[in-house]
Amino acid sequence: MECALFDLDGTLINTEARSMAMWQLLLDEHHVDGDVRAFMGRRGRDVLPGLFPGRDVEELIVEAFAYRDHPGLPEIVPVPGAAELVRRVVAYGSPIGLVTSAGHAWAEELLGKVGVRGLIKVLVAAEDVDQGKPDPQGYLLAARELGADPADCVVFEDSPAGIAAAKAAGMRCVGVTTTHTGQELAGADLVVADLTQVGWPPFDKGSSWSGPVSKEE
Repeated sequence: MECALFDLDGTLINTEARSMAMWQLLLDEHHVDGDVRAFMGRRGRDVLPGLFPGRDVEELIVEAFAYRDHPGLPEIVPVPGAAELVRRVVAYGSPIGLVTSAGHAWAEELLGKVGVRGLIKVLVAAEDVDQGKPDPQGYLLAARELGADPADCVVFEDSPAGIAAAKAAGMRCVGVTTTHTGQELAGADLVVADLTQVGWPPFDKGSSWSGPVSKEE
């Protein structure tokens, strides 16, 4: 039986614009000139040491998340088709795991916004692994906890780092162009604009989906 493993930010729910704005506020506050896109799909604790040498990473993370209620930040809304796809996977009988670069508390809150928390059997968050994406550790841990062979897992991701992690784990991957272009997600086995465009199983001839977007988009 195939298993579905979902990324969270940018894949099930559109939080990346808000997250990037928060990290940018942190960089601006400390007058650090860095590319905020480095945070996409990766744990903050893996990115921050390169931007803030010698600083306490955990303190910086707390400071960044203190900006979450800053006025003018982009809204958080589910990715189109997210809840429907999760429910379709469950109805098919496949188990679902979540592998996120965010912390447990943030993941629990956002899954509640999507309305699918009770359908996720395994949740692997930032604090559950020693190495974050693009390292495959998180996806391999989720597969192990689900009792699944990595080759039977299909990953849904929106970032190159996440796709690299999925492929390194020996899994097939669907790239969702919510935060990156199709060309940037060319490492995925299938690229779609959002989760309304993919069925379950996504690589089954009987699956109903409207087709991949061009990787040139």
